[in-house]
Amino acid sequence: MFLLPVGIAVTLVLLLRAGTSTVTRSFNYTGFVNAVTSNKIATATINGTGAVSGTLKGGAAYTSQIPTALNDQSLTPLLLAHHVQVTGTNPSSTSLASVLVSLLPLIVIIGLFIWIGRRSRKQLAGGLGGIMGIGKSKAKVYDEERPSVRFADIAGYEGSKAEVMEVVDFLKHPGRYAAAGATGPKGVLMVGPPGTGKTLLARAVAGEAGVPFFALSGSSFVEMFVGVGASRVRDLFADARKRAPSIIFIDEIDAIGGKRGPGGFGSNDEREQTLNQLLSDMDGFEKDASVVVMAATNRAEILDPALLRPGRFDRTVEIPLPNQRERTAILAIHAKGKRLGPDVDLDAVSRATPGFSGADLANLINEAAINAVRDHRSIISAEDFRSARDRLLIGRRDASNALLPDEKHAVAVHEAGHALVAVLSEHADPVAKVTILPRGAALGVTEQLPESERHLYPESYLTDTLAVRLGGRSAEIIVLGEPSTGASNDLSGATELATRMVREWGFSHELGPVGYGGEGGSRDNPFAGRPYAEETQRSIDQEVARLLREAEVRATNLLTEHREMLDSVVELLLEHETIDGADLAAIAGMPERHGVDERVQAPRAVAMTPAPSAD
Repeated sequence: MFLLPVGIAVTLVLLLRAGTSTVTRSFNYTGFVNAVTSNKIATATINGTGAVSGTLKGGAAYTSQIPTALNDQSLTPLLLAHHVQVTGTNPSSTSLASVLVSLLPLIVIIGLFIWIGRRSRKQLAGGLGGIMGIGKSKAKVYDEERPSVRFADIAGYEGSKAEVMEVVDFLKHPGRYAAAGATGPKGVLMVGPPGTGKTLLARAVAGEAGVPFFALSGSSFVEMFVGVGASRVRDLFADARKRAPSIIFIDEIDAIGGKRGPGGFGSNDEREQTLNQLLSDMDGFEKDASVVVMAATNRAEILDPALLRPGRFDRTVEIPLPNQRERTAILAIHAKGKRLGPDVDLDAVSRATPGFSGADLANLINEAAINAVRDHRSIISAEDFRSARDRLLIGRRDASNALLPDEKHAVAVHEAGHALVAVLSEHADPVAKVTILPRGAALGVTEQLPESERHLYPESYLTDTLAVRLGGRSAEIIVLGEPSTGASNDLSGATELATRMVREWGFSHELGPVGYGGEGGSRDNPFAGRPYAEETQRSIDQEVARLLREAEVRATNLLTEHREMLDSVVELLLEHETIDGADLAAIAGMPERHGVDERVQAPRAVAMTPAPSAD
């Protein structure tokens, strides 16, 4: 409709220009009389104002003007004597083109009003979208063309896949469930750390399901205009019901599903209105609608309880970090299409990457391939995997970050203290590698890998971990006579671990078996203040300080008793810059211990000496 008035305007302008394009000559009055007497004029049209137009005998057009003050009575006989065809016109007569040109602005304005009115009615018919359609659902629909990912392309997570596959089976064969009197889940919530494959699992559902699949992010509902999010929810569920059986997938649902009320979004917030509409639509499904809602989040603790109740999200599927066997399978999938050297053992790589998510493993293989290309090779070696792992965990090796001799000796002392305390502690994780080569923000690294897959951490293990953390600082005091700023990262990690031991795990005889929750409130309401008194906080601080002092004393005693071993480790580090667990076992005269699986979840697995800072 908008093109119609524009086209009319262009046509009229072209017609007007075409009508005036034949005027080629203009005479004054004397020239006009001379042209008549020379028999050059063929026709003459004179109006009441004295304007003359016509054609020459050659066919060309001309114009002239007769001054009204002359009142020349001889002009008419002269024209007749030279056989000029003379006509007269009324001065008020106007051409069709001039009329249309004068009406052109009005035509354009009327056309614009008609276009805007029809556009508004069309958009308002769909809800609160207005003339720009912002209330329409932004979901991407997979129907005929679906993602190529299948369940067979996802390694591990067999239990999680089985629960999700039941959703697909229910939509494909609802009669089997109806025969047993069972109804399928209305909602499935996938919960897990970032990078564990929640969205990938949803893409596999879209690939396996023979039903329409609506996929969008939680942030797609949020707009600055009040009511737009709720309108999009209504539009999404209306489309899904029309094409039932179908699946709706909402990624990062915590963007709209957070707790309401005190500490939440607020009573009139746009997000709360969107959540209310989502709750209404999920609970308002008809029994035969066959619409399933799937959602993913890594922050399930902040979701509103009304969203998680049965009838909305009936099933919660936990997708944790993969274990060692699952990491091997994930690495095998991501290694497809890549040329691996004969020395590459994916099982060994998986053992050396505890705590890695599926996304981390994909990034690891890609970094290894980049490292091979950097060395002008197309085959990925085991050393490429080791370099890629160190780069991801510690940082890039920077040759320009050279240490002064005194600094290099101090870093060697610090890392030797970490390593030797770990070797001499019964419950500490085995040491895999010690290096004094700067990487990223770390000037040195002591790397530990746990011996087995851990799910529970006893108090003895945690107290040994505290001693290992403070072993570097203790070694500096023993050998150098004073500590340095290199222990800042160790102190931060040790303090965090000791605080959790006292406040969350009840490892304090003074406070007893009481859990005080995390900093800043409880798990149910993270926005509330501390759920305990100031006197309790003082006791917590004293217990944390006690644990740290005891750990430092223990580390100092171990290193003092084995001072010769400490000096030997320092000398070996200064000579080779990087040593492994076998070197440490040989110096300590103890059998070598191998870390084979999971990274420690409570403390950090890598003790680093950060670069000195002003603070």
